[in-house]
Amino acid sequence: MFNYNPTFTFASYFTHNRLIIFKIPKDRILPGVKGLRGPFSCLNNARYGISWGAIGAAQACFDSAKEYSLSRIQFDHPIASYQLVQNKLSWMLREITKAQLLAYHLSQKKDAGNWIPEHISLAKMNNVDIALEIARVARDIHGANGILDEYPVMRHMANLESVKTYEGTHDIHNLILGRHITGIQSFTRHLS
Repeated sequence: MFNYNPTFTFASYFTHNRLIIFKIPKDRILPGVKGLRGPFSCLNNARYGISWGAIGAAQACFDSAKEYSLSRIQFDHPIASYQLVQNKLSWMLREITKAQLLAYHLSQKKDAGNWIPEHISLAKMNNVDIALEIARVARDIHGANGILDEYPVMRHMANLESVKTYEGTHDIHNLILGRHITGIQSFTRHLS
């Protein structure tokens, strides 16, 4: 029996599916959907959600690092008063803001009905990448306490590592963007 018990993805549910050949009645088929259009639509919406979820994880890591740095006293001062910590917090906030703007722009395109898979790939890949780096910086600000489950940083980092892979690895998203940029499908080497 398949036993899957990950130590990550606390915000996601996993299932194990076994496909059995069967016929789907015509009245159960999605109207207007041919081929892989339906499944890819679902995948695109999942990637869109991930682009926003990664921002939430990044914000939680930032909030924890800020709170910790204000309360952690070192050499008679909170570590938040030191230049390196302020630089890290400033960088984290700047990157969160850029990720929010990217996701918001994608949301506007989605609402207008003119988003394309390349937009979704870019947002998912960028926001997960930056959220992971923010989690690492937050762990650094927490010092040795950064790996304790008393703080949310490692939980978010493990979750972000998993979403970096599912719904398309970064390599796949880069190939999607490369095809969009060059007009050449690298999977087949044919012009798109």
